[in-house]
This record gives sequence, C-alpha cells and structure tokens, in this order.
Amino acid sequence: MDLDLINARRRLRGQRVVERWPVRLSEALEPDHDFDLIVLSVPHHRLPEAMAFLSPRVGRATALVFGNVWAEPLDAIGALPVDQVAWGFPQSGGGFGADGVLRGVLLPSVIFGTLGRPPTERERAVRQAFGEAGPRLEERPDFRGWLWVHFVSDAGLLSQGLRSGSLSKPAGATGDLREGLLTGRELLPLLKARGHGLSAPAKSPRTLGSVRPSSPGGEGRRLAAGARGGSRLRTMRLPHVLTDPPSAPRRVVISRPTRAPTTSSGAPPSPARTGESTGSSCTSCRSAR
Repeated sequence: MDLDLINARRRLRGQRVVERWPVRLSEALEPDHDFDLIVLSVPHHRLPEAMAFLSPRVGRATALVFGNVWAEPLDAIGALPVDQVAWGFPQSGGGFGADGVLRGVLLPSVIFGTLGRPPTERERAVRQAFGEAGPRLEERPDFRGWLWVHFVSDAGLLSQGLRSGSLSKPAGATGDLREGLLTGRELLPLLKARGHGLSAPAKSPRTLGSVRPSSPGGEGRRLAAGARGGSRLRTMRLPHVLTDPPSAPRRVVISRPTRAPTTSSGAPPSPARTGESTGSSCTSCRSAR
C-alpha cells in the first residue's frame, strides 16, 4: 500500500512520510480467530451493518469503536457484548486518491472515553497499545455527550464544505468558518431534546467550555493543550458567534444546479415571483429549533 502522510505526532509542523507499506489484507473473519483487538472505524450510518457482521465473529477480542456515533452508544453496538467494547476517536484521517495512494494526517492525540464509569482492563490495554505508538491520550468520562457535541459541530462545518464544493475552502475563509460555527450552534437544541445537558460556565463565556455537559463528572468542550515544560493548560477562545444569543432564526441554503424547466410548449416558464427561491435548501437547522 502506497502512503503519503503528514506525521504530526511529535512535531508541530509534522513530517512527511512517503513510502510503501507492506500490509496483509483479509476479507474474511472466522469466529475462532486469534486477534486481540479489532478497530471498527466506519461512517456512522454503516455502524449497524458493521455490528451485524462483527457480533457473531468478535470471539475473545476487544472491539474499539473508533469514529462518529449519533445513536445511543449502547444501542449502536447491537448484539456486541458490552464488556468487550472500547470507545475512542482518532483525531486523524485521510483517504485513498484515484491513484490508489493513501493520503492523510496523524495528529498528536487520540481521544478515548467511557460511559460514566472507570476504564475496564480491556480498555486500559487498548490505551496502552495506542500510547506506545506515540500519540498523546485524552480521556472523556462522558463520551456519549462528547460524541454528540462533536457530531453537530462536524455537521455545521461540513455544511459549508458542501456549499463551497470542498472541505478545504472553508478552512481558509473566515466567513465560511463563521457560518459553520453558527450552524453548529443552532443544532444545540437538538442535543438538549435528546437528553444532553448543556450549560454555560459563569466565567470566560467565549471559550469552548461554553458548551459542556451539566451532569456531574461530565467533560467540557474546552479545547486545551498541555504547555511544554509543565501541566498548565491553554484554552482557545472562539468568536462571539458561539456564545451570543441568535437574533433571528437562520436557515442554511445550498443552491444546486438544476436543468432549466420548460412548459408543455417547450418555452421557458415565467420568472419566479418576488420572494420565491429557485434553489433547494437544507432546513435541518430550523427543524432542530
């Protein structure tokens, strides 16, 4: 397998790695396999299918659910034994190009979490394996809440990627980034409706900590990094768009090219009346309110 990666596990700028990786691929998984760890990293909408395949074949291995989850976590694993499941999120990613090369980035940290209890022996073994590979480990005791907040944050930013046609464009455009953050904020009532307690801190309202679970022991959404040479944490401050109350309902409108309609006589129809929209729109943000 051909790799073209940016390895940022130990350097801020990262180190480019271009090499051919000899890897053995298997398309079958027998129930009597001898694997210790199975990493399950699939899109959230493919998770039920993956669980249906893995449940009768997991054997004695630990299954690491390593990606986005929008359903209730314990419902998402299906018939998989709960005591054989570990939870995590990669903080890295990439994909295969048309030339078959795997391109991606390895970031400095990996996130692990539990569902309101201490890690089991299996989960500690998974953390040890990843820690030995170099990345820094981060813990989220309320991993259910963290997954859901991360999901709506992604939805807001990805909506701008869909609008602009590429995820790389919003990253360098302040206006697009602001719109993505606003869209993610307007999805927060959806989290509250699903039972995720959100509260705002009494101080520093413009930090990511302004979105956090209110249950005891819940993890905040504060983005912090260990300062070199000590345990002091730095907190990233965000624009006021995340914390100031919205002045009016918003709607994300994504126009898509359509074939020009014609009448039965073949002539184009009359122009749309004033105030009508000729493009399609995504109204998930309004329905979430």
